[in-house]
Amino acid sequence: MSNHRVLPIGITLLCIAPFAGGQALPDGPGKEVAAAHCNSCHPLQARVGAGYTPEGWRTVLRMMANHGIDVPANQVAALTEYLVKNYPEKAKPAGVVVPGPVKISISSWQAATPGSRPHDPLATRDGALWYTGQMKNVLGRVDPATGQVREYALKTPHSGPHGLDEDSAGNIWYTGNTGALIGKLDPKTGAVTEYKMPDADTKDPHTLIFDTAGVLWFTAQNANRIGRLDPKSGEIKLLTPPTPKSRPYGMALDSKGTLFVVQFGTNRVARVDPATLQIREYVLPDPASRPRRIAITGDDMVWYADFSRGYLGRLDTATGKVTEWQSPSGPKSQPYGISVIDHVLWYSESGTTPNTVVRFDPKTEKFQSWIIPGGGDIVRNTSVTRDGNFVLANSLVNAVTLVRILK
Repeated sequence: MSNHRVLPIGITLLCIAPFAGGQALPDGPGKEVAAAHCNSCHPLQARVGAGYTPEGWRTVLRMMANHGIDVPANQVAALTEYLVKNYPEKAKPAGVVVPGPVKISISSWQAATPGSRPHDPLATRDGALWYTGQMKNVLGRVDPATGQVREYALKTPHSGPHGLDEDSAGNIWYTGNTGALIGKLDPKTGAVTEYKMPDADTKDPHTLIFDTAGVLWFTAQNANRIGRLDPKSGEIKLLTPPTPKSRPYGMALDSKGTLFVVQFGTNRVARVDPATLQIREYVLPDPASRPRRIAITGDDMVWYADFSRGYLGRLDTATGKVTEWQSPSGPKSQPYGISVIDHVLWYSESGTTPNTVVRFDPKTEKFQSWIIPGGGDIVRNTSVTRDGNFVLANSLVNAVTLVRILK
């Protein structure tokens, strides 16, 4: 909402130009406030096309304040009312509940800072649940046993922490999605070490994962890169997928240590050989497929969440065969974060009201699903605890959720 800072893609939620996309701002009280603070950047519909609930808009304003975009206190109420009136949340498909045999319990903890926008969760070996506070530039740690929530400030301002993983020493690594960096936090001391991208065009490190050798892999979605960072030397090597604008996104490793990456800008899944660094792409049968997150079962089957079509998909990399199942809430359900627990797929539907937790058993090919209390809004990624429970970060409701699977 500022005319002195260009906000990065993915968080320019309120950057409303006076004539965004050729469309003037609607008349009414608060228009002048919106025009004064949102007078550059991106087309309106590209950022608020789906709108928000009143509480959602209040959260978004807190996110922007956390990111350093200040609206005078005496103008916040008028701006909020203007946005709520003119950009209400559009109808979304209802979250469908599919009954089944599995029982769960769901617990949730609020992030320490309102509007911090938890993006990715991480369950660590010590039993803690971490999150990236993308709009507050922090990493957060939840102790499920005590409910204590602590946030750790990062080094580079507005670095946009995004993906998370843990190394063998218990350090927490993250991608600085708007800071063009990979960061490492030592939870014992709070010290942060940063590794800047070696290429000026690689501005948006996205998701990251350690392989069994301790090498860190990451994606840079809009830069169309897959990266490899050696923590011992700090050396970063960047790979370019064969398909332009393929938007490398989620990642997973198979049992042999081979890296697989879903490409959100196209209907492809990439395979990266860790020894040769060669990339092979598998083409999904529907050109409209846009896989966003990925998980791999013990039989090395690649599973993907097809965000654009509302499908759960399975790729057999040995044969190239693809099998798909419509997600319970339908084609607009937007399957997103996905994990494997005991050979069963668990994922979220992020396009429904409310969001859901979905379980799919490959043996029976049956779904079971539950509503996320509080709405979920929006589960972008998931994690798994050491004892086999499902962890979600809920961005818009500013929470971390633990789904305990009752045995």
